[in-house]
Parts: sequence; structure tokens; C-alpha cells
Amino acid sequence: MRDIKITAASTSIPSQTISNQQLSEIMDTSDEWITKRTGIKSRHISNKENTSDLASNVANKLLKQVNWQAEKLDLIIVATMSPDNMTPSTAAMVQGNVGAVNALAFDISAACSGFSYGLSIAHDLMLANNYQKAMVIGAEVLSKLIDWKDRSTAVLFGDGAGGVILESSNENHFLGKDLKTFGQLGDNLIAGHTSIAEDFRKNDHHLSAFQMDGREVYKFATKSVPNSIISATKCVKIALDQIDHYLLHQANSRIIDQVARKLKQPIDKFPININEYGNTAAASEAILLAECIEKEVIKKGDVIALSGFGGGLTIATIIYKF
Repeated sequence: MRDIKITAASTSIPSQTISNQQLSEIMDTSDEWITKRTGIKSRHISNKENTSDLASNVANKLLKQVNWQAEKLDLIIVATMSPDNMTPSTAAMVQGNVGAVNALAFDISAACSGFSYGLSIAHDLMLANNYQKAMVIGAEVLSKLIDWKDRSTAVLFGDGAGGVILESSNENHFLGKDLKTFGQLGDNLIAGHTSIAEDFRKNDHHLSAFQMDGREVYKFATKSVPNSIISATKCVKIALDQIDHYLLHQANSRIIDQVARKLKQPIDKFPININEYGNTAAASEAILLAECIEKEVIKKGDVIALSGFGGGLTIATIIYKF
């Protein structure tokens, strides 16, 4: 049976780190306040690197890992809610930057669910079109969308990118998935809004900063993530206990604790790196996955649940066997 497998993973993280203490010097907050409510201690903030720069760096690292020429790529998908431009897409810029002249390239916008959405789309496109080699990247420079005077959002987010190489395989790896959109809840998380004036000559070309109803997003995540994971496992009749690692979007350590409790799974199955990176939206799962592979937390034969949740509102769970 033909399927698709992950054969490499990598990251690109800005070198500049901003601690909670540094944020307390520019807004009314403290390390204790941020850590207690989110689990975040610091975050990486871009210094001139735009989203396409981080994504292209990931792409080059991935190609080096597998020793491929870029021309071999059939597909590049970039998940981002903070692209360089409305057009060209970030994926098109990556394709041009690395010389992947034969690759179909496009972005998807599913916020913090973006990486899992991207994996699902890439998987289905590869099977339908007989693509052999693809790349899925989650990349964000959220710092350009943040109001750095608003402590309710500014303390949460960071910049970074991560991605994977996908190849055709004769073994079954993508075991199950559950993807859903809850558009009626979309107003709970908005960024980059554009408005239209009655007089077209007065149209404002500036994008709005992050706005989020943290309480509602928390309620959504703690209810929808466990439901999504359960739905994905039921598709392939895998018990929750058979999943070795739960790689959740790194939004808030309290959300991860609640999901573990509701699934009745030990918290040590839920790797966490939010303390160092903050919430990196579509890059979050990809960065965590790459780190777990590099540190050999994830080993051949392990079954993982990747689950992203966020703006849209959206949720996406992938059950994958290494």
C-alpha cells in the first residue's frame, strides 16, 4: 500500500531572545505573571528576518539533510499567518530562493493548525498526483503583528520556523486525521484585518494587530483538542494508550495539562517547549517535532498525535507512525 513518510525535519530560529523580564521593562507585566499563566519564560524575536527568510533557511537545511537537489521537489507548502506579502506567497518565495523550479508551491492560512493542515493536504496531493518528494513548512514572524503595548497578547507570541520532508513510501504512516473549522467562532482571534472606507480614496492600507479573547480560545482548545484526538484515533481504532507522544500546538502550558487530564494520559507523553519559544502559531508543531526527532525522543515505530488549534477557529489532528 502506497503512503507518505516523513524523512527529515529541521528548524530556523531567530537568534534574538526576549525574556519575560525584558518585556516587564516595556509593559505592565512580570516574569511571575507570564510564567504562571502561560508557562512561557522567553521567546525568539526576529531581527530583520522575514517569514520567507526563516522558511527558506528551513528548506535549505532540509535539502542538505536528505542530500537532494532542489529540482527534485514536486511540492512546497508553507503554513503561515504572517506572510511577507499578500502576493507572492511565502511558498513561492521559498521555491525561488532554493531553486525548486519543478515544485508546485502555495501557502495555507489556518493559523496555529496550519502545519497539520499542511501535512494533510500534502499527503493527499502526493497520493493523488503521484508526487514523490514534498516539503511542508510552518513559518511565522508574529512580532510584526503584535501590539507591544498590549500585554494580553504581546507576552504570548514568538517567531520561528520548522518543516519536514515528505517522501513516497510502501509502508503505512499516516494512520488517521481529524480536521475541522469553526468559522462562527472566528472573531475570537483576529490579526491582520483590513478595512474598507466608504470613500475608496481614504482606504487604510495598514493591517490590524493581534486581537484575541483568551478566555474563549482557552475554552475552545480544552474542549476541542481532546475531542479531535479521540476522533482521529477512532478512525483507525487506535487506543489513546497506544499513542507514544502527543505533540500539541504550544499555546499555553495549562491547555496542554488540561488536554492530558481529559485524555487520561500521563503528562510525560506531552513534550513541551513553550517555555523557550512562546506561541509560534503554524511553526509550533513543526519546531517541536524537529526537536523531538533530533533528541531521539521520537524513535522508529513510535505513534504520535500532532494536534494544532487556533485562528479560524480551526483544529487539526494527525495520527502518524514513524
